[in-house]
Amino acid sequence: MFSLIIPVYNESQLIDDLVARVVAAVKTFAGDYELLFVDDGSTDTTVEQLLKHRLQNKKIKIISLSKNFGHQAAFTAGLEHATGDIVAMMDGDLQDPPELLAEMYAKITKEGYDIVSGKRTGRKGKNHRTFYTFLFHLLFKNIGGLENMENAGNFSMMTREALQALLSLKEKVRYMPGLRSFIGFNQGTVDYIRDDRAHGEPKMSLSKLFALATDAIFSFSRFPIRLCLWLGSVGTIVFLLAGIYVLVEKILGLAVLGWSSTLLSIYFLGSIQLIFLGIVGEYVFRIYKESQNRPIYFIRKIHEEETKV
Repeated sequence: MFSLIIPVYNESQLIDDLVARVVAAVKTFAGDYELLFVDDGSTDTTVEQLLKHRLQNKKIKIISLSKNFGHQAAFTAGLEHATGDIVAMMDGDLQDPPELLAEMYAKITKEGYDIVSGKRTGRKGKNHRTFYTFLFHLLFKNIGGLENMENAGNFSMMTREALQALLSLKEKVRYMPGLRSFIGFNQGTVDYIRDDRAHGEPKMSLSKLFALATDAIFSFSRFPIRLCLWLGSVGTIVFLLAGIYVLVEKILGLAVLGWSSTLLSIYFLGSIQLIFLGIVGEYVFRIYKESQNRPIYFIRKIHEEETKV
């Protein structure tokens, strides 16, 4: 049994292409399968179009969330409701080619891998989002402390055993690629060049991409809090030396001219303290989110039985 999870949000322009390509790709290697489309609170005709496709193919299941909970929450909902022995995740914008699923499946069933992730070796098209994504992966590779993370996103496949380990992680602020790397197991990759979006506009704005990046860094790295320690240590040493310099100047009878050095010192220390407070505040906020223990998502309806449009 093979399960494929695809979150969708206002993707009415490409649903037909998405379903056609996914079904054709999955049929090449899986006889028994299910396609779980997780509607993340769409406000267009995405669900209606999926229901029409479900009339033709009962292996399509639709999980409608009560509102837009975000990409990572939608993936979590799909993973928790998947019944397959092998489970895959892919985005619903067709930037990750579904035709690559057969190669991932072969690596798990024939080569003994537990988890196979799509590794992006390039991207079609050039824009500022490509640069920001490259910058994030470069930064996270060096400070995240996790293996198999370079240029890897949500596009992946795993065995039931690996999925159970992944679902045992219950944090509320989630970054799936990081969690997938954290659980270990025998992990492999499949290289590919990421396509341009076929239709519509990207649903991940730059602000959402930045929020996802901060979630990833604060969830898996001690770098931010260590940065506070390093900056504080450097600042302490610099101003200790400056204090010694001023003391020597006083002993030698040389007057310190003006107040600019004093004001600059105050502004510098004040800025450093605000940065520290912001970093500590990020950790406190995440502790608060975990202590609330709210569900990651709510389901409005699951379309599994006979459905009429």
